[in-house]
Amino acid sequence: MRLESRKYLDDIQRAANVLREFTAGRSFDQYRNDAMLRAAVERQFEIIGEAMARLARVDEAVAARISGYRRIIAFRNVLIHGYADVDDRLVWDVVETSLSYACGRDRRPRKRRVSRRLPAGLMRGPLGLERCVSGMLESGVESSGRAR
Repeated sequence: MRLESRKYLDDIQRAANVLREFTAGRSFDQYRNDAMLRAAVERQFEIIGEAMARLARVDEAVAARISGYRRIIAFRNVLIHGYADVDDRLVWDVVETSLSYACGRDRRPRKRRVSRRLPAGLMRGPLGLERCVSGMLESGVESSGRAR
């Protein structure tokens, strides 16, 4: 795996880990009423989306192993460019739901808790993404998407 790809995957993993720490034991009401928490959570999603976009530019084969990677990037764009219209419920839905299907083994979500405001298949939380990226870093996936 290219060093640059590894760096972006590491950035994604770190941001997902931070997201988990920020939101552990929190409720939607706590999130909605805490401007600092909302800003911190959105920032980590922005980092994940930006790192994913850069990964896709330098090594699309590796990015493609994370199902919905384009939607992860799109979610980042919504947060950055649509900042005045960000729906707190949508962001929290992404926090709460699992992304365990992110690595392409099972491209369907295992748990369908889709909000009407959340497009089907949009990024669904950091925990599965974190495991996926961790596995890719540990196995040393090549650009071709095959393990080396």
